[in-house]
Amino acid sequence: MTSADHLLAIDFGTQSVRALLFDPRGELIAKNRVEVEPYYSDHPGWAEQDPLSMWRALCEACQGLWDLRPGSREMVAAVALTTQRATMVNVDEAGEPLRPAIIWLDQRRTEGLAPVRGLWGLAFRLVRMRETVAHFQAEAEVNWLQRHQPEVWTRTHKYLILSGFLTHRLVGRFVDSVGCQVGYLPFDFKNLCWAGPRDWKWQAVPVDRELLPELVPPGDPLGEITEGAAAATGIPAGTPLIAAAADKACEVLGAGCLDPHLGCLSYGTSATINTTHRRYVEPVPMLPPYPAAVPGAYSLEVQIYRGYWMVSWFKREFGLREQRIAAEREIEPEELFDELVNQVPPGSMGLVLQPYWSPGVKVPGPEAKGAMIGFGDVHTRAHIYRSIIEGLAYALREGGERSQRRSGEKMTEIRVAGGGSQSDAAMQITADIFGMPASRPHVYEASGLGAAIDAAVGIGLHPNFETAVAEMTHVGDTFDPDPKNRAIYDGLYHEVYLKMYKRLRPLYEKIRAITGYPP
Repeated sequence: MTSADHLLAIDFGTQSVRALLFDPRGELIAKNRVEVEPYYSDHPGWAEQDPLSMWRALCEACQGLWDLRPGSREMVAAVALTTQRATMVNVDEAGEPLRPAIIWLDQRRTEGLAPVRGLWGLAFRLVRMRETVAHFQAEAEVNWLQRHQPEVWTRTHKYLILSGFLTHRLVGRFVDSVGCQVGYLPFDFKNLCWAGPRDWKWQAVPVDRELLPELVPPGDPLGEITEGAAAATGIPAGTPLIAAAADKACEVLGAGCLDPHLGCLSYGTSATINTTHRRYVEPVPMLPPYPAAVPGAYSLEVQIYRGYWMVSWFKREFGLREQRIAAEREIEPEELFDELVNQVPPGSMGLVLQPYWSPGVKVPGPEAKGAMIGFGDVHTRAHIYRSIIEGLAYALREGGERSQRRSGEKMTEIRVAGGGSQSDAAMQITADIFGMPASRPHVYEASGLGAAIDAAVGIGLHPNFETAVAEMTHVGDTFDPDPKNRAIYDGLYHEVYLKMYKRLRPLYEKIRAITGYPP
């Protein structure tokens, strides 16, 4: 191999963008992180960001990487980009943004839209999916823009996910990866392309096909870094940009989860469980799997909205003592929070949490709320903290079991990525609740590594994805389930947790009817 055999992965998250340099073995050679300007809310529930500030943050992350490791830019053989999902940008013919980006955390809705008509509308009524489709319509940013900012929509030349906007800045083409198409768009998840002309999504999300970018599969070239992008980022002009996928899909690939028996848990702002399949399987009927970070594959995902956000919420509201002591001792706060968890026995002395802090579309339903039952005078904030982690693991186990029933594929091992994976206590609880080994990837930056794997296969550093995963992913710390703990958790899971939603749902519906929340 020549000296130019390293891979630059750009991972654009909600709070920061990371420029990551990997070698062909998947080792992280250098890293630079730049915080992104916080999103702002001009109205309650809105979440918007300046797309150009996001581009500037990407440029700063790359330039800082070269400063940290002189000579590293000459080592780069290819670039891959992975970003947060469902963040939308309207641009003109030159690719300049016409308004702030609507990011994935945005909660605005467009009510009162005409329902999908014709045979599709009849079918949705028969299978009781009208509310799900109406939810899709109300959430779609396209419908809000057309109703409230028609002048912006009229001037829109392309309507892009953040990955497509940044790709245009890098290579000068309106092109994006199939693997990045997660959002309220007319996308055919089964055939991994834009929907056919008779698909119901064109009614629900009325966007002209010409406003959408060209799509290429993961591992294929998107273009080459332009002279202008090279001046802004420091990436050598002419370097190929290889299609990767959205951050969750890349995380699954970076964790080495190519086969259905390997489940990938992500303990991030949203907690997810994913498995990779070559066959199209809907984890919930009428709700599709997402594109995987490998071509022609699907990622069966069950998501717990506001997942590890609940852990952050607890630390902010009840963990000031640990954060203060950690600062005094100059240690990571997670060490003290692990001590807090370990003060409490498995099962939190009967305190059981259902983590539906944000309602779902179908499972759970839009009426769902969070709940915590089993309180007694023995319970402390430590019990609450442990029950949050346990409740998230219960919910992800339930989602994983649903996916296994739908796919017919048995899961035997799990890999855990995301910020929560850095907690040994959370890892052990996960292994105990799932009843199977739980491992961390060898690098924390799993989504960046997944993007680097796409780049490595795309330029032929490795001949195929199977070889690339074998060469570039390695298992880190592994936590085996404790039989005694597993028995406690199995009892609580089967006899309490799985029955909570059905028992509480009538009360959730009454709360919704009386208070109007959630809409």
